[in-house]
Amino acid sequence: MSELRRDPISGRWVIIAPDRGSRPQDYESSSVNVNSKKDSCPFCEGNESETPPEVYAERAEGLPADGPGWTVRVVSNKYPALQIEGDLDPSSSGIYHSMRGIGAHEVLIESPRHDDELATLSDDARTGVFRAARERILDLTGDRRFRYIQVFKNRGFEAGATLDHGHSQLIATPTVPRRLDEALAGFAIHERANGACVLCQIVKQERDEGSRILFESSEFVVFQPFAARFPFETWVVPTRHAAAFEDASDELLADFSRVLGRALRAFRNVLEDPPYNFVLHTAPINEPGPRPLFHWKLEVMPKLSRVAGFEWGTGFYINAVSPEDAAARLRPAL
Repeated sequence: MSELRRDPISGRWVIIAPDRGSRPQDYESSSVNVNSKKDSCPFCEGNESETPPEVYAERAEGLPADGPGWTVRVVSNKYPALQIEGDLDPSSSGIYHSMRGIGAHEVLIESPRHDDELATLSDDARTGVFRAARERILDLTGDRRFRYIQVFKNRGFEAGATLDHGHSQLIATPTVPRRLDEALAGFAIHERANGACVLCQIVKQERDEGSRILFESSEFVVFQPFAARFPFETWVVPTRHAAAFEDASDELLADFSRVLGRALRAFRNVLEDPPYNFVLHTAPINEPGPRPLFHWKLEVMPKLSRVAGFEWGTGFYINAVSPEDAAARLRPAL
């Protein structure tokens, strides 16, 4: 059973998950090889019995669950960081505080075909992936133990992937992560001082200046952030203020999926198909009182550099590619 432990200095919670150490490692090198172990892949269509039962799927009407015929499928992670069964049972020992590792950890299998990529799926298929994410967030919000839900993707060994079949993940936690707490504080401070959402103002300034914008759609702006931590770090931000991803309409999800696919294809063309991570930042759930000021966004980070001692020790990131130069290099591929 995993456990959540609180650092008494920073207030940051960590997950101690010994069972994660038993995961099979499907990569033998750091390269992305979409055909690796294709014949034995548990995420491929026809191998549904090799995963936990599905908790959500999109398939033709009348076809049975946990069988072929699906286009996107969500299952519990076989090696979860957090377990959904049980009570939190918080405990203390002196200055140390902990609780049972209660949460949810799910896998969004993006396609029944092994060699499909999120970048090259059809717009409709990519929309299905994010519709599945929205529906799972809405469902898990009904569990009052949970306070935050993170959707993320690790593509490639260097980005943390252990299976090469295209998939994203979702983790629901019983506490609000420290990083989100810091972001919420930043939103609140800016709103008190300026009477406006800081991310809405960022979007306005990026549009006014233009040097870091890759492209815009009717509902989203895609740009390199002014203080990018990593080379070619890219943000996808709704142009209209919205706190929570799960409130997105089908039409908004369709536009979001189109612009994300366009950005990912630019990475493939310009950066030679790099490993990458994406993280979806959305408002916390089940909070008492009114929902705090927030504006959701997706951050995509190609894995082109390593975080080393100075970054770990200080929290300062060293980025060798300016956001303006990154935008200029990506734009011709869009």
